[in-house]
Amino acid sequence: MPPSSIQGFGMEKRIDKKVQKAINAFHGNLGELEQAIGMLVVGYRFGWRVLYLAHNKRTVEKAQKLLNIDFRKELPEVGDRAEKSYAWKAYQGVTNVWKAVKGEIKGIKTPEIQ
Repeated sequence: MPPSSIQGFGMEKRIDKKVQKAINAFHGNLGELEQAIGMLVVGYRFGWRVLYLAHNKRTVEKAQKLLNIDFRKELPEVGDRAEKSYAWKAYQGVTNVWKAVKGEIKGIKTPEIQ
């Protein structure tokens, strides 16, 4: 029988409890729940800044609402795997942060990692 927890991903118990609560309360498209949990798990290692560079703002906000979590409060700003993100690497040389986040600078808004 598989574990009923995502502790195996190294996530803190407080986040695990919020995910379990979201799963228990969820009604709707399972794919949306999976995407939100996936963003949370990946964000735990990559950081919330990479999530905002990899996804549009609306997608991130939808996941946060579904999980009843503010990624900026629950996740590291920059995770220990952020350097794997092409967007994060490109973002390091940007002077206008908001243009980068909005996708107005070529090569910044990408979900690709190495």
